[in-house]
Amino acid sequence: MIARIAPAQLGGTVAAIASKSDAHRLLILAALSRGETKLLMEKRSEDIDATICCLRALGATIEILPDGVAVRGIERVNENPRLDCGESGSTFRFMLPVACALCEQARFTGSGRLPERPIGELMRVMQAHGVAFSAERLPFATTGKLAGGDFALPGNVSSQYLTGLLLALPFAKGDSTISLTTRLESAAYVDITLYALQRFGIQVRLENGGYTVPGGQASLSPGELRVDGDWSNAAFFLAAGALGNPITMTGLRLDSPQGDKAMLDALRKFGANVEATSEAVTVSPARLSGCTIDVSETPDLLPILAVLGACAEVETRLVNAARLRLKESDRLVSVSAMLRALGGTVQELPDALVITGGRLVGGTVDSVRDHRIAMSAAIASIRCAEEVTILDADAASKSYPAFYHDFNRLGGHADVV
Repeated sequence: MIARIAPAQLGGTVAAIASKSDAHRLLILAALSRGETKLLMEKRSEDIDATICCLRALGATIEILPDGVAVRGIERVNENPRLDCGESGSTFRFMLPVACALCEQARFTGSGRLPERPIGELMRVMQAHGVAFSAERLPFATTGKLAGGDFALPGNVSSQYLTGLLLALPFAKGDSTISLTTRLESAAYVDITLYALQRFGIQVRLENGGYTVPGGQASLSPGELRVDGDWSNAAFFLAAGALGNPITMTGLRLDSPQGDKAMLDALRKFGANVEATSEAVTVSPARLSGCTIDVSETPDLLPILAVLGACAEVETRLVNAARLRLKESDRLVSVSAMLRALGGTVQELPDALVITGGRLVGGTVDSVRDHRIAMSAAIASIRCAEEVTILDADAASKSYPAFYHDFNRLGGHADVV
């Protein structure tokens, strides 16, 4: 699909969509619980649906409701299930250890760039604990159940490795410890995991900089839970408030463990006006000035922060960003290409972007099937002098299927065909 977007100011009020990060974890734990759990979330995404698909393959019953999903826990695990993870890295890295803790045999597949994304360190520790793989990358089959024991992982490749083990090992045979061989990056995502485990009565102890996980635990359904509002996707419209007219977003918890609520601090650092209460967050435009932001803990914010940098005065540096080369696209390459296509000036470094602020013109952006590139380009249109065309604009559906609908409802002029 192609989106053609005429420059226009956005403004108004919009509700945050359900957090992918929270939904993945709660869906998995609900499927591993006895009885039924209702998860309240008005909107889903392709990534969330990929996790639902995999849980159904394992034997969970999941009913889609107008206001969320009802999950009946797995009573009997299906033999040799086929788990299609779509393009979702979270689904793949979470479901791989979870399925192998439950199944003697399983098959995994995925699409898009997912087969190319890193998984080797997680496979290595799983091989050391009873799991064999038919290939080193998707698609592959596994044999052998994941057993408990001592696990050692790097913390600077993907926090999703750690989350996958934390979700799986409570249900494995034997107690486990997980230690990190490097500093943990994106630690807030692990905090989301620990909070989700706590809500389902799962015990994990933080000891000596690592994690102790008793095996053979039972997940206890809390009955009904509301999925957090998504700070990662809210960042796009919060940025729009700094670039056009004031935008108010509802459904965002200020005490959420999601690391991407740091978007508020980033907006303030650029100079935008931010008002945040327990009821709503409002961002209003102001004179933006470039700054330096460390994105090691919030890598998903880099694309939209780059747009802010391109619209600010002087220079913006987005640093400690090497891991962004391993996302749905090499985001240091794809974000640089996006800004240049729109008339911006950017220098790509091995682990950073240096952006010279100025006036954006408009042009054609290839999303390279990366949802955050597509949405960032749409928000950039606010400050462009001419039309913005986005190729493969439907990539936004990976995390935010209603993005263009909400964009237009706030005053945008996106024609998606």
